[in-house]
Amino acid sequence: MSPITARHPTTTPTTTTPTTGTPSTATGTTTTEKPAPARKLARGAGLGVLLALLATVVWSGSFVATRDMADTVPPVQAVFWRWIIALLAVAPFAARPFLRQWRTIRRHLGFVALASLFGVALYNTLVHQAGLTTSASNMGMIMAASPVIMAVYARLGGERLGARRILGMLTAALGVLLLVGKGSLAVDFAAGDLWMFAAALSFASYSALLKRKPAEIDGLAFLFTTFLLGSLMLAPAYAVSLTVQGGFTVGPATVGPLLYVGVFSSAVAFFAWNKAIALVGAARAGVVYYLQPVCVALLSYALLGERLGLVGGASMALILGGVALASARGR
Repeated sequence: MSPITARHPTTTPTTTTPTTGTPSTATGTTTTEKPAPARKLARGAGLGVLLALLATVVWSGSFVATRDMADTVPPVQAVFWRWIIALLAVAPFAARPFLRQWRTIRRHLGFVALASLFGVALYNTLVHQAGLTTSASNMGMIMAASPVIMAVYARLGGERLGARRILGMLTAALGVLLLVGKGSLAVDFAAGDLWMFAAALSFASYSALLKRKPAEIDGLAFLFTTFLLGSLMLAPAYAVSLTVQGGFTVGPATVGPLLYVGVFSSAVAFFAWNKAIALVGAARAGVVYYLQPVCVALLSYALLGERLGLVGGASMALILGGVALASARGR
């Protein structure tokens, strides 16, 4: 007699879950799905680098705008009105998220106030103060320390840098030093260099803090709050400057530069930079920041007729190469 199994004809097992990659039939045919999360991460990293580049280019233009009004607007007053204009620029987009999330913001008010202190109140004030007693070349070279400080903060925070990123960072730093030193690494330092180093430290601290921004706070609401708190922090110094130095004449020579640094260098650039930090981290965004001296050189050539020269070309090659190396995927 036939075995009992022969009375029940066998069937070929099938599955209906192609997303799991399990066999669809007993023949071993498999169905796999492309790793969508990996593609999403790659797109996010690319967008983060582009946003960091946008912020860097816009901030480079602020050097020209700041120089245009240096003789007509006292530094503290320029910084104060910069953030008032920035606050008004983002208010139509950020007021509703700010009001909706006020309770959440209030729970994290200490963190937001610290970010406002480093990124809004201190940084630009220190830059303007340094410009009174040190050269532009020294300011550029010392500001190049900011991405290095960002990388140190990122490493202390547990972010892996990798040999490629470190090598790219050092290559870009060498290019910056050659550019601001005009081919020489020996630069005479003045008393105001301490102010500029404090500015670099302040900006790096702000960038490092962004990585720890509470996720429940909307980006626009966070930006609006930092602008608001930073303006309030600057108000006493503005009042003192107004009393001691007097006001400034409102005209094309002052309104144009103030609108640029307020709308573009503050509202647009800081929104782009904050988003870049969230996408790629402070260390990688900091490497892109090395492009700022290159952008300044190109803008100076286009707007002021200043030639780049052989040293400038070599420096630009080092900076671009270093940024490309550090921003590449992989270790």
